[in-house]
Amino acid sequence: MRNKNLRALAGLLMAVVLIVTGCGQASTGGNAGGTANLPSEVVDQLPAAIAEKDQIKLMVVRKIGGDDHTAQFLAGAKQEGEALGFQVDTFSADGDTAKFHDAIAQAMESGYDGFIISHGDDPATVEDVQKLNDKGIPVVAFDSVPELANIPGVTLTSQDDEALAQFALDRLVEEQSGEANIIYLWVDGFPPMVRRNAVYQDMLQQHPGLKEIERFGVAASDTSVQTQNAVAAMLTKHPKGEIDAIFATWDAFAIGAARAVKEAGRDEIKIYGIDVSNADLQIMQEENSPWVATAAVDPKMIGAVNVRLLAKKIAGEETPATYNLEAALIDRDTLAKSGEAVNMVNLANVIPGWGTTDAFEEDWMKALKEANSK
Repeated sequence: MRNKNLRALAGLLMAVVLIVTGCGQASTGGNAGGTANLPSEVVDQLPAAIAEKDQIKLMVVRKIGGDDHTAQFLAGAKQEGEALGFQVDTFSADGDTAKFHDAIAQAMESGYDGFIISHGDDPATVEDVQKLNDKGIPVVAFDSVPELANIPGVTLTSQDDEALAQFALDRLVEEQSGEANIIYLWVDGFPPMVRRNAVYQDMLQQHPGLKEIERFGVAASDTSVQTQNAVAAMLTKHPKGEIDAIFATWDAFAIGAARAVKEAGRDEIKIYGIDVSNADLQIMQEENSPWVATAAVDPKMIGAVNVRLLAKKIAGEETPATYNLEAALIDRDTLAKSGEAVNMVNLANVIPGWGTTDAFEEDWMKALKEANSK
């Protein structure tokens, strides 16, 4: 009787295994977040490598953080990816090199279909991306070391840093009539900063009337606070008439500088910056704000374009080795023309084309977005 019961139990277990196996095979090809629930006419438009995925998972790892630009960049990537029906996870290391590389290493083994790496600034980043590449995981890198563009299949994106610096410095030269004593706010070691500095050095050569009298720069979680303190000390050192302008190569610098200038009542000093956020726009629109102009690319758009490039890679479509996002200049006079307070949402009302681009947005992506919006 015991043997008969065991044989019956074994048969029952085998039946359960077959049922489970059959169910597993039937579910392959889609789930609630994949293509299974999409209309067939949408699936037919998709590249085969996209259509066959159950769920596409993207990982975005950014070294710097703690600023509004980072928050908007990550939000733009997440919003674009989720509009396509992808899962998008994000991580900001807040400037901690060890956390940055640990996050990449851990995510590398977690089944992600593609990575966006932001602000990787050291040889270890090249090693990380090479490992991902060796595993067949596509990578788009933003504002990272230029050597990444030499890895086959990797796309290195950036703001047009030369244009950003040129826009801001051209306005400085114009408004200061080519002669100014300048505080230079800049930090070395980051590829975009290196490119911006090259333009700055060229401008000093072209305009002998521009004189750098002080400089400061640190990349930290409290950059704006440290900058405010440093600039405040400079203002004490240099009385009225000795400083004409501040060139801030990062909006975290400009925020701190604007606070220091305003608190010191030194409204004769004008700030020309790079990057923009809601906090930046609010400061620029304050009465008698020293921050008169900033050159920028919409950070949410940067995140979105990076996701599109990564989606094309996953689809097996051709992508460039490098891509620069177009910059624009935003100034106080233009903001003042608006009949309402200007923020990142309505900035396009005063800066034509701001925050919109169809770069790398393929028809199949539009079809996915439309289907996932329903």
